Amino acid sequence: MTLYLLRHGQTSANRGGLLQGHVDLDLTELGRTQAAAAAQAFRQRDVSRIVSSPLRRAVQTAEIVARNLGLDFTVDARLVEIDYGLWDERALAEISDSDWAQWRSDADFAPPNGESLRSVSERAAAFAEATLATDGNSIAVSHVSPIKAVVAWSLGGDVATTWRMHLDLASISAVGIRASRPFLASYNEVAGFADSGAQ
Repeated sequence: MTLYLLRHGQTSANRGGLLQGHVDLDLTELGRTQAAAAAQAFRQRDVSRIVSSPLRRAVQTAEIVARNLGLDFTVDARLVEIDYGLWDERALAEISDSDWAQWRSDADFAPPNGESLRSVSERAAAFAEATLATDGNSIAVSHVSPIKAVVAWSLGGDVATTWRMHLDLASISAVGIRASRPFLASYNEVAGFADSGAQ
């Protein structure tokens, strides 16, 4: 079984270089183009189900992919982006150096009113493990933090490994399972568009 991990397309927060956790924004026109390109890439793959984060940018990406593949999709809250709390929609430059350093060094650190990276990693890994135990290949439309967390889980790496990954908008990664052990099949494939936009 293969679990394809699709990051949503661009939003205005991505374009503006802002942190984007639970703030619920629509895709930009470029974001819709990116989602359509990803949908075309999936036409060459055997997929039986699509699952999405509940946030609009992911749902809109899932809708475009589902429509192109002739499939329905469901929503799973375990795929939602990390909650940045009071940091949501702020530029990285607005976060203090000490807070940023603590966040990168402590998986249990959470922004004010937000969520820790460990919490994201646990729920994302639980989703991946359960999904890979089912029949058929799946697409999970999600966000940068949960996708990186699943990749780290597939490699048997520590959650801190996610800080050493770059993931483009509307990119496709894939994890599988063999002899009861997860593995990384592909990472950060960008399909059919030259400009992935801001991260």
